[in-house]
Amino acid sequence: MLVTSIPQYVQGITNAKVDLTNTNDTVLYTAPSDADFNASIVNSILVSNDSGSADTITVTLVSGSDTFSLFKLEEVGAVSSKELLLKDLILQSGEIIKVQAATGARLHVVASIQEITKQRITTSALANI
Repeated sequence: MLVTSIPQYVQGITNAKVDLTNTNDTVLYTAPSDADFNASIVNSILVSNDSGSADTITVTLVSGSDTFSLFKLEEVGAVSSKELLLKDLILQSGEIIKVQAATGARLHVVASIQEITKQRITTSALANI
């Protein structure tokens, strides 16, 4: 999501990971809400099922007081992995991705993320902090 009229820089790359040991709605990732950040780009959400039984996962996006369903009861086969995203998912500052398993202690989730900032921050500038 680059807008040519607004300088934007990849501030960092990271992965967010969670082992869904229960059926609670669990935060996977929160986009930075610092004033320097424009957005985060989620390139991948990979779900692994290490049990001998199929399971399902629900993924939601929370933006302020609104919750949006991204995947509702998406099936993940027994002893397999599944990539949920077909294209990048853009998160604005402060938005949250939550995940919830139908059964605890079966699913693991890893998301690959790029964080975009409005200003270029050099290594030498970070050394002065």
